[in-house]
Amino acid sequence: MKNKKLISLFATLAIGASLLAGCGNTGDTNTTPGGFEGQDINVDVPGPDSSTDPAQTPDAEEFVVPADCYLSELTGLPISKDLKDQRPIAMMVDAEVESLPNYEIAECDIVYELMNSTANDRVTRLMCIRKDWNNIEQMGNIRSTRPTNIPLAGEYNAILVHDGGPVYINDYIAKAYCDHLSAGFSRIDLGRADFYEEFATAGQIEDRIQAAGISSTYNAYAPMRDTHFLFRDYGTDMTPTEMGYTNAQTATNVKIPTFKHTQSNLRYNESTGTYDFYLYGNLQQDGEDNEVVSFENVILQCTDYYVYDEHGYLIYLYYNQTDTTGYYITNGEAIKITWSKAVSNEKLDYEITKYYDENGNEIEINPGKTYIALVPKDGWSSVTLN
Repeated sequence: MKNKKLISLFATLAIGASLLAGCGNTGDTNTTPGGFEGQDINVDVPGPDSSTDPAQTPDAEEFVVPADCYLSELTGLPISKDLKDQRPIAMMVDAEVESLPNYEIAECDIVYELMNSTANDRVTRLMCIRKDWNNIEQMGNIRSTRPTNIPLAGEYNAILVHDGGPVYINDYIAKAYCDHLSAGFSRIDLGRADFYEEFATAGQIEDRIQAAGISSTYNAYAPMRDTHFLFRDYGTDMTPTEMGYTNAQTATNVKIPTFKHTQSNLRYNESTGTYDFYLYGNLQQDGEDNEVVSFENVILQCTDYYVYDEHGYLIYLYYNQTDTTGYYITNGEAIKITWSKAVSNEKLDYEITKYYDENGNEIEINPGKTYIALVPKDGWSSVTLN
């Protein structure tokens, strides 16, 4: 067992004043997308079986959670109890080379990377989920959203922060569970020719939420579960092999070639026990303080998609899929997984995505930050782990 949680804890606490100070303070497919609600589909995926779960660790080292903290539903790490009922934000952030470096992405709890369009060599966009948005100084560059992002943000009851989007988002934005803040953020000139910069600055998210009459605390559309992921116990940090997966493979270099434009890549940093994020061959660091964008957990989901028009606008077909392969990657190793986002009359489109090992047990992931890529099905075979 790798005892890196102290390192991980202090790194996490340093991500923003909120954690150290905060614990004391406050190719195209022919499939057409169906509607989410009203589908009569019953998906029965086996849940975890404690009698055979390889992740049981009776000798796990115990770590004490400070009295004024709780274990975050997004990371499984301690954060201030003052944030417990606060909804996260899900900010759309540009991954185009002209927009880099981004600001405060390293301080986010979960980062999704999705193909934004089939045009421009499948340029991607990031959706960055952050619990402690009260501590934002300058976060962005903010960009438009796509239909897929709206129900994904809904899995966390997150308030979507974006700058508009194509007409295809309209039906999704109109859904009752979707609270969002669109455009009107600070335009900051960082000296990049012919390229504007839009950022959320200090206090702006709170002011906009109040002005819009949006609840900043979890509401009736919050997922009915304490955490989005099934986390291992706080204080444990294991490789998949140590978790009992005998079929784990080496994964210190994760490449997603189907994201041709951004050349997205994650590389394992043994000294920190995290995966550093690279775009265009360059390590991603915060534009203000050079903090490295890194993650304890990496999840890749093989996902089909549907293209709306000749401009390449699309929606991922991430619900009720039968071929849902993927990888869970942590501590330099990977295991094959499956995933499920089942939608029916009883389960709406913001139902939580769950991840299972090859035995059908829901996987436990290490506490820490998580990167998730929805990898197009037609490019899944190009994913390389070594």
